[in-house]
Amino acid sequence: MKTRRARIDDAAAACLVMRRSIIELCTPDHGGDAQLLGRWLSNKTAENVKRWISQAHFFVAEEAGSMLGVAAMDNSGKITLNYVSPDARFRGVSKALVRCMEEDAKARGIEECWLETTQTALRFYRDLGYVVSDRSHILPLTGAPATVLTKRLRPR
Repeated sequence: MKTRRARIDDAAAACLVMRRSIIELCTPDHGGDAQLLGRWLSNKTAENVKRWISQAHFFVAEEAGSMLGVAAMDNSGKITLNYVSPDARFRGVSKALVRCMEEDAKARGIEECWLETTQTALRFYRDLGYVVSDRSHILPLTGAPATVLTKRLRPR
């Protein structure tokens, strides 16, 4: 498996990974609720992914020509998405993508990464050293609660 910066021509495959991951792996968050799932998936289109690739620090993990996972971070160090294909679950794909984003952030002088986690991913991020901040809010697309996590990349 290798990680790399995404290219515009990765958009369709990246979109498919995101949609499958949400539908098949994030059931603790959407509970199979069709309306909630529809809202969550509403912006996961190939056109939007093309825009995200061009505007963010967007990475993919691949192996033998197959896309295993996708992740993105904005200029502030906020991890905006991290999804793994259900076919590649528990193979270290998301961990590799997070490390890739953290290294990218450090190279750009960012001292802290942060994210809004779903309940599905909370333990994963905590295991990578992210800690719960005092902020918490409702995700706009889904209406689901999000816990904000942070991780210091450099000592102050």
